[in-house]
Amino acid sequence: MDKKDEIIARQTEIIRSMTEQNLRRVSADLWGGTPSGQQTGKDAPAKPAHQTPPAEKNEKTEADAPEREDIEALQKELDGYIGLENVKKEVRNLINIAQIYQKRRENGLPTADMSLHMVFSGNPGTGKTMIARLMARVYHSLGILSKGQLVEVDRSGLVAGYVGQTAIKTSKVLEKAAGGVLFVDEAYTLISGSENDFGQEAVDTILKAMEDNRDDLIVIVAGYTDLMHDFIESNPGLRSRFNRYLEFTDYSPEEMLEIFRGNCKKSSYEPDEAAQGKLLEYFQDMTAAQRRTFGNARGVRNVFERILSCQANRLADMDSVTKEDLMQILEQDVAAAVEHA
Repeated sequence: MDKKDEIIARQTEIIRSMTEQNLRRVSADLWGGTPSGQQTGKDAPAKPAHQTPPAEKNEKTEADAPEREDIEALQKELDGYIGLENVKKEVRNLINIAQIYQKRRENGLPTADMSLHMVFSGNPGTGKTMIARLMARVYHSLGILSKGQLVEVDRSGLVAGYVGQTAIKTSKVLEKAAGGVLFVDEAYTLISGSENDFGQEAVDTILKAMEDNRDDLIVIVAGYTDLMHDFIESNPGLRSRFNRYLEFTDYSPEEMLEIFRGNCKKSSYEPDEAAQGKLLEYFQDMTAAQRRTFGNARGVRNVFERILSCQANRLADMDSVTKEDLMQILEQDVAAAVEHA
């Protein structure tokens, strides 16, 4: 064998080895085999896919799932959220329904089909994602969802730019959400009305998954109230599957101040009475249009960060700074922060 033949032989061997490794990785991804291709026992052959019993897959799923939380602790956490009184009431109703549903199953009683897919409507920053995450944990704790994770996406996470790719992209997201909650924010952007838009393909893929995985997938769609109404009414399939609506109202000025106090407490800041009064006045003076763009809890967080920046500027001009100075927020810090807000 000359040198040229030897090089060709080596290249052929490398290609063969790489091909075998790739095939083993694909097999591992699909059937849960050993990724490296190593044998699990001495000279033990890999188990063919068709011999893997369903029970083994279920055991693996349960092992991968997080531990179930105490439902009373989750309800206490819900009660501790600021505002959201109507939402809290509806969530408690859903918890009660789910608990009775589970008790009927445990006692061998028939259970009607229970749709837990939901529409969350309201302005940004009103707690929609927070409640969706809590609901995922609640339903996992009640045994309705096998894992209880929240997968949050918007249009960009579902829709691709070419025919046929959106279904693939959306299916991958649904695979991640299996066993938990798929939270689609600004869901109305999936129906632009354009003939060349692929958003409808994402909607159709989600609807099919809701039917195929009805026992271990919950879908929550969210967005502005009026636009979400148009979204649900745009498709008979959406109307039939989403029958639970939670309306998230804007936080009141007093509730926003309470959120601000919570931000301060978490970060060891102490706003004095004058500073709190100035901030409450700012929240009260916002017009309806300003409130919509403010962002509710997100807006409060932004104001909080601006106040910290103004406090830092004030402290930087002082000759000496004590621990109390570092913690204290004064009226002038708030005034400087909201002046150009």
